[in-house]
Amino acid sequence: MIEIRFHGRGGQGAVTSAELLALAAIEEGKYAQAFPSFGPERRGAPVLAFCRIDDRPIKIRANIYEPDIVVVLDASLLKIVNVAAGLKSGGIIVTTSVESPEKVKEDLKIKNRIGVVDAVKIAREILGLPITNTTMLGSLVRASGLVKKESFLPPLKERFGRIAEKNISAFERAYQETILTQ
Repeated sequence: MIEIRFHGRGGQGAVTSAELLALAAIEEGKYAQAFPSFGPERRGAPVLAFCRIDDRPIKIRANIYEPDIVVVLDASLLKIVNVAAGLKSGGIIVTTSVESPEKVKEDLKIKNRIGVVDAVKIAREILGLPITNTTMLGSLVRASGLVKKESFLPPLKERFGRIAEKNISAFERAYQETILTQ
């Protein structure tokens, strides 16, 4: 089983990201679940969302404390939240940042692999808003190979309707522009 934890801010689409990832995995015939962790969140407050993917039915229903992959939708969270908490050895962090992956890795004081993309820039240029959810999914797929890019097409089209093409374009561009470390 692969477990993914999403860190974002209210309104950025962390919950939507987890749901879209689960739907893409289901498109491939895998089992998946996605769920948020809600408290008294409000727009702009740090939020968590989770996704599990497996080839067998998933029976666990708890939060994810030791993720294989961490996705960070807002670079400011890198300084105020321990996004690497519990990250498994060999795990990956995928984040939006204008910094190099080596700098992010150094700042987080981790040895894990890092994938970095300027998702905010891409989202602003393509979507007209700094909402990084679909952009970060493209980066996640590039960094992890967890699911195929094509598996996101049906969920993105269903979720976003007439603006799906813009979201697909943001996803694809982030996939291309993600920089990875070992």
